[in-house]
Amino acid sequence: MIDDPTINNNREYDYTNHETQYRDEYPLIESLIKPNSKVIDLGCGNGTLLQLLKDKKNIHEYGIELVRSGVDICREKGLNVRQGSIDCHLSEIKDKQFDYAICNVTIQMVMYPEILLSEMKRIAHYQIISFPNFAHWRNRLDLLLKGRMPKPMLFGYDWYTTGHIHQLSLIDFLDLAEKYDLTACEQIHVGIDGFTRFIRNYKPNIFSSVSICLLSDDTC
Repeated sequence: MIDDPTINNNREYDYTNHETQYRDEYPLIESLIKPNSKVIDLGCGNGTLLQLLKDKKNIHEYGIELVRSGVDICREKGLNVRQGSIDCHLSEIKDKQFDYAICNVTIQMVMYPEILLSEMKRIAHYQIISFPNFAHWRNRLDLLLKGRMPKPMLFGYDWYTTGHIHQLSLIDFLDLAEKYDLTACEQIHVGIDGFTRFIRNYKPNIFSSVSICLLSDDTC
């Protein structure tokens, strides 16, 4: 994500001065993908993740990004990316055309997350989705003590300036995946509070700040 302190608003992105970026999820997502795979990144931003996967895993890449500046930067990098929405029918893409469909910390920002998930299931054998877990204990404590929309997982934004329009928990997401007959083959949980991986994995809906799920409607 691009945080612009001059506007304090993460509903509108401008990647012009952000040609690359690093997120803690990238190497974890990379670990889930087999070499030489066909991969589509939905909401690919400036293409940093796609470029990483192309360099490390020799993937055959395709991306869709809503923001024009992100698309331009992706194309400057030589990535196969088009501009468009991702929570709609992706008519140019055939059923199971890709091995993996990725949506990294974006599903909570689209208007129709259920359509996005359904399309990811249709176009790929595996789905890799990461998202902030709004049931994290810091959010729970903030809401309990202050009685206001919790801010810890909004990364400094306010409820009216954040692009997180669907604030979901890990349990909420897994319920949605089950509704679409998707099985969680693997889960990886990232923390911001210093707890060990064992504790995060033991109670991820409380201690995971960002969850990464590998899903499939085939055999895991």
